[in-house]
Amino acid sequence: MATTHTQVQQIGELVRQHAAHFERLLTEVRRVIVGQDDMLRKLLVGLLCDGHVLLEGVPGLAKTLAVSSLARAIRSKFQRIQFTPDLLPADILGTLVFQPQDASFKVKKGPIFANFILADEINRAPAKVQSALLESMQERQVTIGEQTYKLDEPFLVLATQNPIEQEGTYPLPEAQVDRFMLKLRVDYPDRSQERQILDRMATRRGAPQVEPVLEPQQVLEARAVLDEIYVDDKIKDYIVSLVHATRRPAEFKLDLGNLIEFGASPRATIALALGAKAMAFLAGRGYVTPQDVKDIAPDVLRHRVILSYEAEAEEKTSDDLVRHVLAHVEVP
Repeated sequence: MATTHTQVQQIGELVRQHAAHFERLLTEVRRVIVGQDDMLRKLLVGLLCDGHVLLEGVPGLAKTLAVSSLARAIRSKFQRIQFTPDLLPADILGTLVFQPQDASFKVKKGPIFANFILADEINRAPAKVQSALLESMQERQVTIGEQTYKLDEPFLVLATQNPIEQEGTYPLPEAQVDRFMLKLRVDYPDRSQERQILDRMATRRGAPQVEPVLEPQQVLEARAVLDEIYVDDKIKDYIVSLVHATRRPAEFKLDLGNLIEFGASPRATIALALGAKAMAFLAGRGYVTPQDVKDIAPDVLRHRVILSYEAEAEEKTSDDLVRHVLAHVEVP
């Protein structure tokens, strides 16, 4: 049944009520984080969409502080896992511990059993450790021995990584990268923001303390509201066109065929639709616009478009190709 104008208005009113909680959450996190507004809003997109987020940037850009502050501003269980080359899968998931008293094995759960997981410098651990996260990220469950345990809701992995070309890092497996709904690039603050950072942080007191301002139940309620946000059929077609343009650029008269090895997966289509709804939610709207799609598209697509050797030889980046697609695919 078609959504009427009145229904969209009702959804919009409901969205505004719930979006106010997330504006309060943003205000609390901004007590600690100067600038980086785009990163903070995209972290909320991941939270609303139940999608994991990967943040990439050189050290010292407050990636870890942003994630930990967001998690602490929500009254929930938070765990930080520092990824290192000697980390083992059992250090994350847990293991079976032998009990000599009765010759039995007892399950010792790992730090993955929390609502918010900060996987700090995820690309400093070898592939077997990164792969250990796959089941929990995709299935929201962990298997230890012969037992499978469901993870609590909300469950979100917020990972940070240094650029791949830095020493002592391992490329993330393609299958795992695709599990991240968003990949955010974190850049340096501008001059005025850096001056604010100096004034706020260059003391022995350090950063202000973040107080919990949101309950996990409010996150789950907001996700239910997100499902009601209206997406017109033309917007849905536009989303599908963007993803297909990364796979078959020639059909859209884009001269990218020799630059893209693999296009975005169907997960990208789902993530684009959900992300656009979340952008509308944070703007207090009950409907999605093409601009919502365009605003979230680079973060959804940049890690899902695999470049060819020719593109690398021409020093093209996935961001360059995504921008080209967004500029040339017809907007409804």
